[in-house]
Amino acid sequence: MGLLLMSSTFWLYKFHKKRKDKKCKEKFFKRNGGLLLQQQILTDQGILEKTQLFTVKQLEKATDNFNQSRIIGQGGQGTVYKGMLSEGKIVAIKKSKLIDENQVNQFINEVVMLSQIIHRNVVKLLGCCLETEVPLLVYEFIFNGTLFDHIQDKTDEFPLSWNMRLRIAVEVAEALAYLHSATSFPIYHRDVKSTNILLDEKYVAKISDFGISRSIAMDHTHLTTLVKGTFGYLDPEYFQSSQFTEKSDVYSFGVVLVELLTGQKPISSAKTEEERGLATRFLLCMEAENLEKILDPQVLEQGKREELTTVAKLAQRCLNLNGKKRPTMKEVAMELEIVRMSQTHSTACETKYQDVQLHKSKAILISDDNYTWTRTSDNIIQSSSDAHPLKIRTV
Repeated sequence: MGLLLMSSTFWLYKFHKKRKDKKCKEKFFKRNGGLLLQQQILTDQGILEKTQLFTVKQLEKATDNFNQSRIIGQGGQGTVYKGMLSEGKIVAIKKSKLIDENQVNQFINEVVMLSQIIHRNVVKLLGCCLETEVPLLVYEFIFNGTLFDHIQDKTDEFPLSWNMRLRIAVEVAEALAYLHSATSFPIYHRDVKSTNILLDEKYVAKISDFGISRSIAMDHTHLTTLVKGTFGYLDPEYFQSSQFTEKSDVYSFGVVLVELLTGQKPISSAKTEEERGLATRFLLCMEAENLEKILDPQVLEQGKREELTTVAKLAQRCLNLNGKKRPTMKEVAMELEIVRMSQTHSTACETKYQDVQLHKSKAILISDDNYTWTRTSDNIIQSSSDAHPLKIRTV
């Protein structure tokens, strides 16, 4: 009899707990805008394929109940966990900090908006979970760490070459230009920095962490908000006016560009107050026409003076204290691509030239049954009817 009573009490407890958990999930789902999101999905069936609503059970299983060993990042916007979904897909799950109930509509609209961004250099938002006290966002997982880590890790087995740095700069610039102008509503990232730029296994750059990003109406040019961002990357004009424009993202990108050129951190505690910020030190060197003093020795060795100067001057324009005098991200992307293409063309020409010189000086060994002798290939090129004029194709 006692055993039966204990068993009944246990199952009754489980039943009530399950019922309570279900009510909590429903409460959080409604509070976090789940009904609004479902309505958005029904309004546009195309979004259904792009925005997945995960259950908390799915994500608990994926992260071993949000085990601390699964934490891969922590910051002002929340905690990021590495997880594996039931089908074996690796994902990054971001547990955001509490959001104001008054901002629920804005949060849901931005989840829908961000899930529709398809760009090879932007981390893809796969979906979200609204059954928890704070919403959970699920992103594709990028395996190779942050740009900041690769720049700062001096013991890296495969350090970033100047060619790779320039390509990464082009990719990030193109992604930001896309967000600013190629989407239905312009999107300002508002926290562009090297730790928010991830690299995949092929070192392709992907912008991440849209935690404080905002979309604006097409007829607006700025947002008036509480100042948010990261010290060292923060646009001074935005800091003073609280008005964030697309040029504020340009300033932050300028700091990233300087990081790629110098290999230095955006903030250095070892410097004086005036020179603590990398942007300030870089601008002082540019004004003194002493760029070589601050460039990364590896970059100085691998890059050509002309292209390094061009990129440095572009970074200087991005860091202009007057936002109106900064280029747009579209202009930045185009200018960087021109440098990269000229670099590729120059490399191709040099390779062709070296191949021809090697071919001309190489001794050709000719044999038959009776003797062996050598002659240079110059005669072959000059007298052979198979010879063709050298054509250099622009890459």
